[in-house]
Amino acid sequence: MSGYSTIVVGTDGSESSLRAVERAAALSSDSTQLVIACAYLPSEAADPAAADILGDEAYQLQGANPVNDMLRTAEGRAVGAGAKNVDKRAIKGQPVEALLDLVKSLPEPALLVVGNKGMNSLTGRLLGSVPSDAARKTSVDILIVHTT
Repeated sequence: MSGYSTIVVGTDGSESSLRAVERAAALSSDSTQLVIACAYLPSEAADPAAADILGDEAYQLQGANPVNDMLRTAEGRAVGAGAKNVDKRAIKGQPVEALLDLVKSLPEPALLVVGNKGMNSLTGRLLGSVPSDAARKTSVDILIVHTT
């Protein structure tokens, strides 16, 4: 079904992002590589006060340890939704920039899949959200999955 050789989907471990992973997996075929990516900030670079202020809207993860657990969970959800060829990537950096850099590094045309979390929140409107920033900045096709 998919005309893409690679589908990249971002996750932050939230239930909303895992629904985007499942949708990306459902779009993949036996010959499609599904790349599940989770961006994180190195512990020393992260600002712990940001998570306290943003609460549930804090999508930036600190340190690589929780990221690996989230990627394994996301892989299980993807396989359960039918994905056959799954690659997991923990990538350092801000979510939007990290996802877009990953997509640019791929040799074949890719589809980027993200959930819509944050698009309609006050924080998302004031500071931007992963889906809206990614859609504005990417040069590849993007699917924003209604997950909230």
